Amino acid sequence: MTEHTDGNDIVVGVDGSEASMAALRWAADQAEVLHTELVAVHAWEPATSGHAPYAPAPAGPTAAQERDRAAQVLAASVREALGPGIAGTVRRVVAEGPPARVLLQQARGALLLALGRKAHGYFGLASVGPVGRECLRHATVPVVTVPVADRSRNPLGAVNSPSPARSSAS
Repeated sequence: MTEHTDGNDIVVGVDGSEASMAALRWAADQAEVLHTELVAVHAWEPATSGHAPYAPAPAGPTAAQERDRAAQVLAASVREALGPGIAGTVRRVVAEGPPARVLLQQARGALLLALGRKAHGYFGLASVGPVGRECLRHATVPVVTVPVADRSRNPLGAVNSPSPARSSAS
């Protein structure tokens, strides 16, 4: 797919992971503040992409079935992350190809590209995967990596839980 944005869009990579959902929520907030379009992109590769061209194709889903499955993953991810009301306003792009290449192509001319990342990798540092590293190296637009919320450190998560001091005082 050669289509790309018009310069005012925020592009976000979505693969259904918790990290990509965090990036999708962040990008939706930014798009709302900036009054710009949000473009959610999901890349897929045919199951045969890793096989020798002379080898018989493995039994499995057809390209059309894989494309449909990719569209379902993207639609479900957008709906889950943003809710049904906002999900309808998001432009969804499902494109065949390696994820980094697809994201870089779709983000060409965009306002920015948003990607999810693990909250903590080795030594407690933020962890960007291979797709994120490739995008950071080759993007022609700003790239934002959004961490997954660390729920274990969220002080608001325990608001309704009795504190140890209250429990022992009773």
